[in-house]
Amino acid sequence: MKFYSFWRSLASFRVRIALNLKGIVPDEVVNVDLMKGEQLKDEYRQVNPQMLLPALIDGDGPILFQSIAIMEYLDETHPHPRLLPADARGRARVRALALINAADSHPLMVPRVRSFMEHELNLDEAAREKWIRHWIGEGLAAMEGHLARDRETGTFAHGDAVTMADICVAAQVTGAGFFKVDVAPYPTVMRIATSCSELPAFAKAHPLKQPGAPASLSH
Repeated sequence: MKFYSFWRSLASFRVRIALNLKGIVPDEVVNVDLMKGEQLKDEYRQVNPQMLLPALIDGDGPILFQSIAIMEYLDETHPHPRLLPADARGRARVRALALINAADSHPLMVPRVRSFMEHELNLDEAAREKWIRHWIGEGLAAMEGHLARDRETGTFAHGDAVTMADICVAAQVTGAGFFKVDVAPYPTVMRIATSCSELPAFAKAHPLKQPGAPASLSH
């Protein structure tokens, strides 16, 4: 198994957590420095034509990309512990919560979006940060609304066992930390994120624990 990752990539962070929860250690981890634009080079373009992280090669099959798809693949090939509930309604809820981060909020703050705003729209740093903080806050508010309302919420996002939803809650909160978003209005999200951060699988996967990471979060 070969895993393409970068410390600053929140999508890679999601997959690192899943790998740790499953006890899977890739044979090789390839660091693709997003800040240096290594994802744009031909070498990585051959791995993922979308030029995004993460990517996973497992055996002779197709190269896997998109963090949610990779996590579901890992859940099907290494089913213990499960990242998705056994029942259809539970799986739908967990996927929906996960997609608030992975599909709705996070894609609006990634490097290619920030670069486009700077170089094509001529938005200054203050405007770009306002955009990013707005969409991180929207994601946190959506998560809080669902998690605080639903009786299915337990110690974690769906009951008392970690699921894919918790992985994405952790990623959303970590992104908020990158951009100094106030998380006080989201107590349920923060309670769950704190519970997750105390688990070794999450702590070991944290961006600041990865090769090349700085001593503290910054954007």
